[in-house]
This record gives sequence, C-alpha cells and structure tokens, in this order.
Amino acid sequence: MSKDNKKTRETRLFPIKLETRDDGTRSLTGYAAVFNSLSEDLGGFREQIAPGAFAGVMGDDVRALYNHNSDLLPLGRTPDTLRLAEDGRGLKVEVDLPDTQFARDLIVSIERGDVSQMSFGFSVSMDGQTWEDREVDGKKQTVRTLTRIKRLYDVSPVVFPAYPDTEVAVRCLECARRTSGGGVVIRRRRLELHEKAISSR
Repeated sequence: MSKDNKKTRETRLFPIKLETRDDGTRSLTGYAAVFNSLSEDLGGFREQIAPGAFAGVMGDDVRALYNHNSDLLPLGRTPDTLRLAEDGRGLKVEVDLPDTQFARDLIVSIERGDVSQMSFGFSVSMDGQTWEDREVDGKKQTVRTLTRIKRLYDVSPVVFPAYPDTEVAVRCLECARRTSGGGVVIRRRRLELHEKAISSR
C-alpha cells in the first residue's frame, strides 16, 4: 500500500462475537459498520454511514486482520474465509478463524472480554461524503455522512476503542489523535484537499 493511501485510511469500531459450529470450528461474526447511527464527537464533528455506502466495494480484496496489523498472519480473506454482506443494518462480517496458535490465543482474549470490538479500515473520496451543520441533541454540530466508500481494506478485532459506546461508529484512538488540535473547518479542509490530490493522480 502506498504512503498516501495509509494517510487517508480510517477505521471505526463495533462489537463482535464468537460462534462454534457443529464441526467444532470457530467463526467471528458481527457488524463492521452500522447505518444511520451518529457517532460520538470525533474531534469537532460527528459521523454517520448511509445505507448503500459499501455497495461499490463488496468485491474488494479484503482481509480480516488483528488490530489492522498486516504484519501478522491474516485471520481471513474474501471471498472464501471472510464473507461480507451489506444488509439493512450495516456491513455484516463472518470470518472462518484458522486453526492456528495465533487465532486460538485471540479466541481466548475474546471469550475473556479483553477483545470485544471490531473495526474496519477504509478510504473515502470527496464525492463519497457530505458535510452539514445541524442541530443534534439540542446543539449545533457538524455532521459528516459517508455515502460511498472508495476502498475497503480490512475488518479487524481491535484492542483500543476510542469510546466506550460500541453501538455507534467511532474513530479509532490513533485516528483521533492524528486529528486532534485545530478547528473542524481546518481539519475538514485539509482532508478534502488531500483526498482531492490523491483522486487526481
């Protein structure tokens, strides 16, 4: 992956669960994204994902990773051991976990509750998002709506969520730190200019 793609990659967090099949194999299931659910404050703005946002990336070569770390062996890969489906709730994920020591260790951590959330890595182009100022919970806020995901890189069980509420889309802690400081208008403009430069190449 190019350096520029890494700069535009973002992640979000959602709950996960384990299932045991009749043959004894284990699978990880859950939603990597949910639609029409406002995030917590992501550093000056809130965010939601519109239904259909993933329609154009369902055929992407996507990996199931741990903590978005491609240096570790993947847990699954589309289309065989990782299956993705966009339904009425969001982006549904099912991963056939491998019979490896790494996966078995992860299962123990999930069963203990040490790892309990899922995230997805993505990029979005300028025409795949909208920004508006509106009243939310009695106060004026800037809301970003993701309407079309440009690239879906991975879905991952993760250790550190940015917020305790896992029923909404939340920015990963690393991404939140990268965007801390400065007003939302400045950060938004920088994001737009950077994505415009990437898309024009």
